[in-house]
Amino acid sequence: MNKSDTARVIAQHRGKYRVLSESGESWAEVAGKIVFAAASPLDYPVVGDLVKIIGLEHGNALIEEILPRKSLLKRKAAGKKDEVQPIAANVDSVFFVQAVDRDFNLNRFERYLTIVQSEKISPVLVLNKIDLVTSEELEKIIFQVKDRFKGVPLITTSVLTGSEFDRLAQAIKPGQICCFLGSSGVGKSSLTNKLLGEELITTKEISAQTKKGKHTTTHRELFVLKNGGMIIDNPGMREIGLADAEEGLKNVFAEIEEIGQSCKFIDCTHQHEPGCAVLAALKSGSLSEEKYRNYLKLKNENDYYAMTNLEKRQRDKDFGKMVKSALKEVKKRKPR
Repeated sequence: MNKSDTARVIAQHRGKYRVLSESGESWAEVAGKIVFAAASPLDYPVVGDLVKIIGLEHGNALIEEILPRKSLLKRKAAGKKDEVQPIAANVDSVFFVQAVDRDFNLNRFERYLTIVQSEKISPVLVLNKIDLVTSEELEKIIFQVKDRFKGVPLITTSVLTGSEFDRLAQAIKPGQICCFLGSSGVGKSSLTNKLLGEELITTKEISAQTKKGKHTTTHRELFVLKNGGMIIDNPGMREIGLADAEEGLKNVFAEIEEIGQSCKFIDCTHQHEPGCAVLAALKSGSLSEEKYRNYLKLKNENDYYAMTNLEKRQRDKDFGKMVKSALKEVKKRKPR
């Protein structure tokens, strides 16, 4: 009889998984019962998952069960109307990495924060490649970030100079999983290599012509640090859509939500209604116009996802009723 074991999914490669257990690393495939029961990509294993496996011949394994997740980082699948794509499971903290020389964007930070706070994952903002800007430029960027995201930890890093690298390493606690997110070329893999103390991940310079990063990391992979902390290195994501992020919106835009409590109408959209407290704050200058516009954009995006998902559930419900009705009719017509 093959031995059952608990393992961690540490990498995913087009339907095959690399898992780590007390017995060591092995390649694994998903059992048929998981495939049969899966209603969406969220029902398959993802990097960070704890799974039950059965050892097979030649060092292979079969994933028989996905153990309950404490968190699931996910996004709306690019180009698909209502499909959600898992990013990583059981994540304790997410490090949002932006390169100060070309990638810096407050609205992108806000989008990332909305996604992780929906899962109650701790966020950390990372400004990387600070050696590529002047001290005056960096000071200005840091002020903008701290002013917009009060209370969110901020770390400034440079692989070349080692600036604040100890702070980054200390933020990854033993036994916890952290995840690096950001566009291609911002330095996620370089930071991971430095944390690991060896060049395990191939890195490339960004294009001098386009200033865009090259997709060096092609799959998600989990690495274990010497202190027992774990890092998930992700491919660069130029598009990260919201999926079921209502809670995150309320947390990230708590200021707007609080102002909205004073609106004349309970269902105020904060766009054109008379007596709107949010529009009044915007007009007075006490609310940032950039933050307000990003709030509307993200809220509309999340509402659209919720609406299309509701429509899908309704279609499935209607189809189920139709099938049930048809089966009853067939039963009635059967000769007795």
